[in-house]
Amino acid sequence: MNKQEVVDMIDEYYMPVFARYNIVLSHGEGPYAYDQEGKKYLDFLAGIAVNLLGHAHPRLVSAIAEQAGKMIHCSNLYYTEVQARLVKRLAAVSGLDKVFIANSGAEANEGAIKLARKYGKKLNPDRVEIIAANHCFHGRTLATLAATGKYYNGYEPLPAGFRHVDYNDIEALKAATSEKTCAILLEPIQGEGGINMPDENYLKQVRQLCDETGALLIFDEIQTGMGRIGTMFAYQHYGVTPDIVTLAKGLGGGVPIGAFIASNKVAAAFSSGDHGSTFGGNPLASAAANAVLTEIEEAGLLANVKETGAYLLQSLATLKEKYPELITEVRGKGLIVGVQLTIQGRDIVNSCLEKGLIINCTAGDVLRFVPPLIIKPVHVDEMVAVLDQVLSKI
Repeated sequence: MNKQEVVDMIDEYYMPVFARYNIVLSHGEGPYAYDQEGKKYLDFLAGIAVNLLGHAHPRLVSAIAEQAGKMIHCSNLYYTEVQARLVKRLAAVSGLDKVFIANSGAEANEGAIKLARKYGKKLNPDRVEIIAANHCFHGRTLATLAATGKYYNGYEPLPAGFRHVDYNDIEALKAATSEKTCAILLEPIQGEGGINMPDENYLKQVRQLCDETGALLIFDEIQTGMGRIGTMFAYQHYGVTPDIVTLAKGLGGGVPIGAFIASNKVAAAFSSGDHGSTFGGNPLASAAANAVLTEIEEAGLLANVKETGAYLLQSLATLKEKYPELITEVRGKGLIVGVQLTIQGRDIVNSCLEKGLIINCTAGDVLRFVPPLIIKPVHVDEMVAVLDQVLSKI
């Protein structure tokens, strides 16, 4: 099919829930993607922080092909070696104990919410409330929409039991916490909300509050986990360990997979039949995740994230100095960076796309950069050159 036939067919048959850009991507290699007409794009979005190793990474492709030739799916009624290796590795890199493997970030957060409530109710039948932060994003299922606190117009009634306070406001969090609070759910760095960074000691103060009140601390690391800020999880950089952590996106390098990991004490609230998944932890997805973990370790990607991430922040800061009327702040850590604009960002994203650069805009006026962990300074230079051209014409 040609480009227009693809666009017309998807528009006719796919439910109208995505505001798509007018290109048809066909393949990729490393940090580059190509459309159906052969145009090359530098991909600084990486499938929204998913394609951790870029496109068509040899180790990942080989692991998927090899596992597909053995067994793609196996019910969780049975054991598999590839799943065993994955859960042991996830426990080790997280510093926690028990793992549940799901298929997406929303599923991972749903599972964490269920576990937190089950744990809380064992202590007190009324201990079911979860406090989240304004401008958070935790998923699009009904429960995770309730936790997010927006994107729900028309879906009411939502599940009850969620409260919201401002991010970085420890006093508001303390005031909202009560004997009904079973958990506090936070992103260490808010992604969809605009790459909002935690204040110094904020996460440690939240950990202390949870310790004092008996509430569980849940970190949603779906966007920040798997090495994106230069440590395997963002909470490790901030010196705070949660009771439950959720992850997805980059875990499978593009293969759908999610997980939540908890301490032994919290995980013990679950028993057989309390949670489950038909596809979660299937051999194919587990093999992909194992390949991603191995590449992060063997290729030194955490060190690369720190080095290239610092260069990315510095390079974008030069654009802030050059265009102070358009850019008010550059913020982020590692390879999750936001550029705060004084205008809406979609036209800038469109112009970059025309020039062969894939980025996106979140929160309306924040350009978001979440490239593959394999990028180098030369790719940052290429990206900044395009963005500079676009901004110079505004």
